Formats: sequence, C-alpha cells, structure tokens
Amino acid sequence: MLPPITVSHKEGTYNISIGQRVLENIGPVLKALKIGKNAVVITNPVIEEHHGKALAKGLRRGRLSFSFISVPAGERSKSARMAVKLIEGIAADDAGKETFVIAFGGGVIGDLAGYVAAAYKRGIPYVQVPTTFLAQIDSAIGGKVGVDLPVGKNLLGAFYQPCLVFSDVEVLSTLSKRQIRNGLAEAVKYGVICDRTLFVYLEKNAGRLLALDSKTLQEVVQACSRIKARVVMSDEKETKGIRTILNFGHTAGHAIEAANRFKNYHHGEAVALGMRVAAEISRRMRLLSSADAQRINQLLSACGLPEKIRHVTTRQILKHMQHDKKFKGKKNRFVLATGLGSVKVVEGVNWKTVRAALETYR
Repeated sequence: MLPPITVSHKEGTYNISIGQRVLENIGPVLKALKIGKNAVVITNPVIEEHHGKALAKGLRRGRLSFSFISVPAGERSKSARMAVKLIEGIAADDAGKETFVIAFGGGVIGDLAGYVAAAYKRGIPYVQVPTTFLAQIDSAIGGKVGVDLPVGKNLLGAFYQPCLVFSDVEVLSTLSKRQIRNGLAEAVKYGVICDRTLFVYLEKNAGRLLALDSKTLQEVVQACSRIKARVVMSDEKETKGIRTILNFGHTAGHAIEAANRFKNYHHGEAVALGMRVAAEISRRMRLLSSADAQRINQLLSACGLPEKIRHVTTRQILKHMQHDKKFKGKKNRFVLATGLGSVKVVEGVNWKTVRAALETYR
C-alpha cells in the first residue's frame, strides 16, 4: 500500500488509499473508521462478477454484515428514478442497523451511490471503492455526487464527502482498453491544468498505461489523486473559482454526451473531444501556442482517444451547452489552457469562436 493521501474538508478528513491486490484488506480499515456495521454495496453485475468475491472476503475480515445491490451498467442508471428505487430498498431493510454505503464501481456508480448516501436520512456514511481508471484518478475523489436529468448531466446533486477512497489498481486488469483510454483522458486533463511534469510523463508512458503496467498505473493514480485532493481542499464547494479548473474540457464534453443522449461516447472520450475544443478555443484566442495545442492533441491521440465529433450536429452541442451549470446567467464560461500546466477561467467567449472550434473537429 502506498502512503495514504489525506483530504481535509469542512467537516473532517478522509484518506485516499492506493495499492495493488489490497481489496481483501478493506474490512479492517472500515472497522477502524467506525462508520457502521452493515454495508450496502451498490455496484453493477459486471463488477460484482469480477470483484465481488474479493470485496466480500475483505468485508468478512472486518466482521461486517453486507448486501450487494446491482444496477444496470451505464450512464442511464444514473437517474433520479434509480436513486429513489435504491433509497426505498435500503429503507425497507434498515430497521435497527448501522448502515453505510459502499460505491463499488466506476464514475456512474460513484455518483449514484454517493447521491443515495447524501439523500437518505439527510446523509449516511459512504465509501468509494472505484474500479475504473477514471474513477480512481478523478470522480471518486472530492465529494461531488449526483444524477442526470434529461436536459443535462449532474443537474441533481450535492457536495457530500466520502469517509474513505480505497483504490486497488489490481481491479483495473479486467478493464477493456476502451475503459483505460477513458481514464487516460482525465489524466491528460490534470497534466494540462496544473502539472507539466505529469503531462510529459504521460507522453512517455502512454503505451505502458494502455498495456496495464501496474507500477505505471500506481504512479499515475497517485499523482492524479494528489492533484485532485489539493484542488478540492483549496475549494471544496467550488465557491472560490479554484476547483473550476477541473472542468477543463468538460463544457463541450458534457454537451457532446448530452446531445448523444449519453450513447456512443464514454465520459472520458467526450471529455477528450472537449479538451480538443477547449485547446482550439485557447489557440484562437491566442492564450495557447499552436505548438502546445498540437501536443495536447497528439497526446490524446496517442492515448487512443477520439479525434472527431460524430453522431450529433454542432447546433445540438451548442444547444446543450446552454444548460451548463457553470455558466453565469447568459454568459458562457470556459476553462482555457494558457500553457502545458496552466489554465484560466474565461467568461463571455465569443460564440463564433466556440462554433469554429467545434467545427474544427467535425
């Protein structure tokens, strides 16, 4: 196990624990936290099949009772209807129990289970056990939880911090190459927004990451987790404008996802396209050199991420952008790159520039 990363927030602290083949050790860790005796594990059938036995063994080692609830894999499970269904199921079996939730899966499960924990009884403890590369380096950390509405992603949600993030890179061995690429998009994002050294490391090691080299995976999960923890601690609820930088590529990316009705693209793939668009806007506004914009594009391509926006029109993407919760009134708001390792938040970007950037990747 690597040295834990501690995240401090308004109501306390929690650790991000990272290691290889450590899932079976989770029970004693949870028991020491004293957050409850009965774990409701929210997952999907694929994760339960591959890794459910290891988690169950770990929970038994901590002498914890537990039950698994599986929801269908995919973004469509991240809905208000599913959240209510899960809450009703937990409530029906919760008499006299000290219940806490374990989010055992990728970003969809983490957001959904975290929202369920935040809403039930106005908040019960929950733990993130991320099983995808993207979740381990990004979505499991920071306490943003929520579900989607038909008009956009994460419009029903909360800031609700976990009691622990427990990342075992061994579980990544069962992921498809597409899922690894999905996570690599967020790793590239971290390099662009605040860590040039990480960006260069990814340029040199994209092949090893795609080959699931465990040491390289641990290095990147650790580096990205430290960055996410640092940003979250400086701006827990995105009130100071600091945490906003984590949305680099997400404005166009979320709109591309929503315009596709959450089909065709995984989250990281859409964000990769969004980063290409953001880099192009940055270049057109002379914030970013053409050479650095090209390096961003080249790294995304080396990671096997999409190079063209397909299936939807520019008009549809622009329409969904109007619902971006980061916009202020009628003013749009973009995180734009000013170099490799630095970004700035810009309001009121000319829509012609946005449209032209989108058209570049049609």
